[in-house]
Amino acid sequence: MKSSQKISYEPKDDVLNIWLSREPIDYAEQNGDVIVHFSKDNEAVYIEILDASKMLKDLSKTIPSNLKKSWFSIPTSSIAHRIK
Repeated sequence: MKSSQKISYEPKDDVLNIWLSREPIDYAEQNGDVIVHFSKDNEAVYIEILDASKMLKDLSKTIPSNLKKSWFSIPTSSIAHRIK
């Protein structure tokens, strides 16, 4: 597997793109707002999260507040995009 992890956000379409490798995509499967693209060896290559801002808001509600505080107190590099 050619590893090449990359994450990007398309604010106009509210889509979060997660590239896991540079393998050629053979097929994709969709479950709700998540589309996973696979290689011919059935390895996940690329994940699209549609309506990403809603999904991330909903997900953040399930994280206990003590974990949120510890995660967000860790210094990170800034991200150029703002999720709705």
